[in-house]
Amino acid sequence: QVQLVESGGGLVQAGGSLRLACEASQYIDGERSMRWYRQVPGQAREMVALITTGDTTTYADSVRDRFIIFRDRTKHAVYLQMNNLKPEDSGTYICHAELWSGGYWGQGTQVTVSS
Repeated sequence: QVQLVESGGGLVQAGGSLRLACEASQYIDGERSMRWYRQVPGQAREMVALITTGDTTTYADSVRDRFIIFRDRTKHAVYLQMNNLKPEDSGTYICHAELWSGGYWGQGTQVTVSS
């Protein structure tokens, strides 16, 4: 069973930066994409960014030009570089490995952006 472990969250002032990491316990066979979601209490889980196996990236409109998703295959890891953070970026960031059938979820890492 693959495990995804996120790290890098924390408290940051608006305009600051954070880099989140999602490390898989092993190579993920059948991966279609790696995704970052944001969960805010009382709101639907929102996809923030994804990167395909071909390294094509897609971003939510709210983070485009501020966030960058990239991967390190040697570490079975995917990262989310978050720049120029805004209070509305706050939430729990959850890593997801999308497979051609099913997927894996991490537990999440909390990001809080103060104004």
